[in-house]
Amino acid sequence: MAEPILAGDGLEKRFGALAVTDGVSFEVRAGECHALIGPNGAGKTTLVHQLSGFVKPDRGRVLLDGRDVTRLPAYARAERGLARTFQITSIVPGFTTLDNVALAAQARAGTSLRFWGRAAGDRRLNERARAALAEVGLDHRAAVPAGTLAHGEKRALELAVALALEPKVLVLDEPMAGVGVDEGARLIALLQGLKPRLPMLLIEHDTAAVFRLADRVSVLVYGRVIASGTPAEVRADPAVREAYLGEEPAL
Repeated sequence: MAEPILAGDGLEKRFGALAVTDGVSFEVRAGECHALIGPNGAGKTTLVHQLSGFVKPDRGRVLLDGRDVTRLPAYARAERGLARTFQITSIVPGFTTLDNVALAAQARAGTSLRFWGRAAGDRRLNERARAALAEVGLDHRAAVPAGTLAHGEKRALELAVALALEPKVLVLDEPMAGVGVDEGARLIALLQGLKPRLPMLLIEHDTAAVFRLADRVSVLVYGRVIASGTPAEVRADPAVREAYLGEEPAL
């Protein structure tokens, strides 16, 4: 079996006496979407910060494409192929939609951002940016200020920014947060189309998104993974039902 694209190995993080992640291990393999779910306060955000390099674990390792990146900062992990979207939309509202993506393409090319004014007219960067926008269905919005986009369009723009980085794996932090039914359906369809070539770790509360996208689901409760398997297996797991007070688990 091939090496996982992204893996956490025994990740632990404590803040004082509180164990926010407590020996968390999981894998994301080629061609799959691995969903991470759990109640508020389960430690999901801290885990994602450890994977992406914003928080250093106290113990354990983060492996990216078989290499230990635990000590690398976020930008170095991005250079090695880890792209992340955020729960709160993170774009430059005053830039055009195209410029937001071209900025990511410029970073991927290793050009200093001090020369952004010159790079904005770089044909190669713009071609890459336009291709990413077309992939998420925003090519017709290339010239509008990003701040004027609808919320669902901003979510799609974040995906285009991630794609411009040419990642090996995509970490999605609640991509459906705040989107309407129609926008959510479009995002799910978009992610389904990307999944065969771009493995994903999905952190999400939206039940429909998890069941339609995930090949595997891991449940995090009080900093520990209490179950991991297919969506059907996890939904039927007694430990998951008990963790959710005997009710249908929020998958």
